Amino acid sequence: MILESLPTGPLQVNCYIVGCDITHQAVVIDPGGDVEQILGVLKKHDLTLPMVINTHGHFDHVGGNRQLIEATGAELLLHQADSSLLELANEHAAIYGLTSETSPAPQRLLVGGERLQLGELQIDVLHTPGHTPGGICLRIADQVIVGDTLFAGSIGRTDLPGGDHQQLIDSIREQLLPLPDETVVHPGHGPATTIGQEKLYNPFLS
Repeated sequence: MILESLPTGPLQVNCYIVGCDITHQAVVIDPGGDVEQILGVLKKHDLTLPMVINTHGHFDHVGGNRQLIEATGAELLLHQADSSLLELANEHAAIYGLTSETSPAPQRLLVGGERLQLGELQIDVLHTPGHTPGGICLRIADQVIVGDTLFAGSIGRTDLPGGDHQQLIDSIREQLLPLPDETVVHPGHGPATTIGQEKLYNPFLS
């Protein structure tokens, strides 16, 4: 498996490029911007891009959707409960004095529980509402890409529209903490961690 991350966009969202090293198919998760850099990683590994996935619909995670999809013809996937957030992403960015390019509508709406095929890789979609109603995490082998659900030593904020603190805690406990302790957690901002590390030291989960 090929796995690279890039901080992208005005809020330096971790964008993940995951590729099958057998078929050279890839998925880009949360392209926040800086699409030329993302395309450079795809070219470096000789990867084609059949799909782009947003872990949720907040503007900082979707700002590169349009340019990346127009450049590659990739299909956009998003949880159905965040489709309205995606539509309002530019309005939400304006609240912070920022701009976000309007995203195309998703071609495939997820509900959670899907298993997506990417070449020889399997991607399990875990619905983890709380940060947003349609937040998802993506488990690929012994890695899980969690968007703004869980961070090293912290959790996603729940004071934005659609956020729910108890729901987020329940999502983490039900969907993420049962994963093996050695599972590597790749958050939407900041450094990677592991499930075991967060079980032991995350103050929000004690």
